[in-house]
Amino acid sequence: MRGEGLGLDEVLRAAEDAAPVESVDVVARNLEKRFGASEVSFLFVDVVGQEVVRLPRAGTAAESPGEAQRMRLPGSRYDRVLRSQRLLEQDEADGACRLVAPVTNRGDCVGVLEMVVPHADDTVRESVAQAAHALAYIVVTDRRFTDLYHWGRRTTTMSLAAEIQHQLLPTATCCEAAQFTLACGLVPADDIGGDTYDYSVDQGSLHLSITDAMGHDTASALLATLAVNALRKCRRARGGVLEQANAAHQALCDHSRGLTTGQLISVSLETGMCQLVNAGHPWPLRLRDGRVEEVPLKVNMPFGVPAPLSYEVQQLRLHPGDRLVLITDGMNEREAAAVDLPAVLYDTGAEHPREVVRALTDAVRRTCGDSLTDDATTMVLDWYGTSRSGLRHTEAGADN
Repeated sequence: MRGEGLGLDEVLRAAEDAAPVESVDVVARNLEKRFGASEVSFLFVDVVGQEVVRLPRAGTAAESPGEAQRMRLPGSRYDRVLRSQRLLEQDEADGACRLVAPVTNRGDCVGVLEMVVPHADDTVRESVAQAAHALAYIVVTDRRFTDLYHWGRRTTTMSLAAEIQHQLLPTATCCEAAQFTLACGLVPADDIGGDTYDYSVDQGSLHLSITDAMGHDTASALLATLAVNALRKCRRARGGVLEQANAAHQALCDHSRGLTTGQLISVSLETGMCQLVNAGHPWPLRLRDGRVEEVPLKVNMPFGVPAPLSYEVQQLRLHPGDRLVLITDGMNEREAAAVDLPAVLYDTGAEHPREVVRALTDAVRRTCGDSLTDDATTMVLDWYGTSRSGLRHTEAGADN
């Protein structure tokens, strides 16, 4: 080993001084210098979670994702690392050691860090894990300033509708906090179907929304844009779920001739009490004490119905250990109706919400033959209460 420790302060300072497209290389050079590492690289997970894309070093970037090194994710060593959130160690033929570490920020899987080192001991493993953790923060910070990280996640050409739809989504598909873990996923139809999800955490509440705009392609994407931004505008002005519902409805009435179903939830981080508005949306599913059941709700009219209407705020209490699942109709209608969603939820009861989202969307994708007629979207919320006793989490470590 050529150096003691990783010098994270040094790495972060150097990354801040570098151009946004070069900050990943700062981490690579540090590992090369300190531990004699070679083949150091960062790999993105693509938008649909089926491939990883190796990020070229600065100055050698390919012109398109099709020219970058792409590898299938399911069943690969990278898949194993992302699922377990543990450092993977594999011996090389020449006696060296290949290390692959998850690059994750608050539960959101950004990608993996891979390298070959002459040998691995506890100090090297710990330093690599720290480097991967630092890299997650670097990527999350620097992707505000460059399209490089958006480019790296795209393995196919996006339509205009898909571009609009993805820009409406939060930049992170997963969020972990003391009281909860939330994971989200959207599998777009061949002809974009207008689904969105959104979330935000403030000092006292977790805010969730899931919406499904009427129609397909660009028209539904534009309709979704109105709905999502009306909800955000009201939420950021501290409006509750009732005010948000009214804002979305009024925006659609004023600026469009389309409808959007939606479900809005505000969860008290102190008590687990939810305030909820259901605007023509499918009922949630809940896993509690090993039993999966629908949560029956009163259903109000969708946003944008051209008639006088009012929305009703309903109450729902989450218990520690509950798993609440929100879906759009693309998860349980048409061809997707053949998927036994309660069975999938039961079978994945001990898994992290990230894996539950993957299992649910993969089941729908397989049933539809990878050609969906409607977007399939889900949000999986694990509620722990004021303690983390129910946390479904895998501690980081080496996976041999």
